[in-house]
Amino acid sequence: MAQQTQMTRVVEYFQRWVERFPDLRALALAREDDVLHAWEGLGYYSRARNMLKAARAMAENGGFPDTYEQVLALPGVGPYTAGAIMSVAYNQPYVAVDANVERVLARVYDLDKPVKQAATHGFIEDRALALIPEGQARCFNQALMELGALVCTPKKPDCTSCPVASLCRAHSLGVERERPVPGKKQAVVKVTVATGALIHQGKVYIQKRRPDDVWPGLWEFPGGGIEEGETPEQAVIREYVEETGLDVLPIHKCGVVQYSYTKFRVTLHCFYLQYADEVRTPATYEAVDGRFVTVNELDDFAFPAGHRKFIQLLREDSVFQRLIGS
Repeated sequence: MAQQTQMTRVVEYFQRWVERFPDLRALALAREDDVLHAWEGLGYYSRARNMLKAARAMAENGGFPDTYEQVLALPGVGPYTAGAIMSVAYNQPYVAVDANVERVLARVYDLDKPVKQAATHGFIEDRALALIPEGQARCFNQALMELGALVCTPKKPDCTSCPVASLCRAHSLGVERERPVPGKKQAVVKVTVATGALIHQGKVYIQKRRPDDVWPGLWEFPGGGIEEGETPEQAVIREYVEETGLDVLPIHKCGVVQYSYTKFRVTLHCFYLQYADEVRTPATYEAVDGRFVTVNELDDFAFPAGHRKFIQLLREDSVFQRLIGS
């Protein structure tokens, strides 16, 4: 959970997670929909799917592996996670190089190349491994990560309190704030999207995303990108035809929400819709499932962040309450 997510946010989710899935067996037996729902809000949903796959593999093989190679073979586990598990759980001499460790060692050795470059990262891993005291991998790795998190911080390193300040080359040169050298930033891509909640008999239509799509397995309101020359209203009408085969009519614009994922900054135009002509069952041309649900039932499904914001908007909207007959 802590990968790509701030620890303060993780704690609340972790507590709920262990209540819902208290042990390996409970997670291994869970439905993917339930796992994604428990994960909702953390983002990077591949982590949740990989945890489920790993739990099922371990349940089948009789428990958690105890070698680096076996841990690394688990779905979603890379060198950092495998190293952290082997050093913290088994006290074996493996490195766990996260951003905190990269920052500490980039300053200690005054590395003037971006830490994400293969050669620089390899040097950091080699030095971290060489520094592990015999039989102290667990304490050393955790201490190094804590040093980076609490003392050798990104913007204001507390060098006066640092236990390795006398060994730090960057500090001795007065360039600690210039280390680590940042890599090239990924360009931000702005995307404008339209979506709509089709209202029928007091319920709204949702659909489940395909396994090969972005956010596979999550639920959503149909919609998609606004093409050149289109208005948001025209886009949502077209998307409904393409995704469900339905002709719909926008009856109210609920609002606009903003959200981000990876390199994308998304502006989402949200509408309430009704059938434009005859009432028909929606097709699932671009989904694996679809259904009409009540507003309260929306809490039973996992949605991407933008669509969850849409749900919050419609719940607070008196126009929506009138349209569903509440």
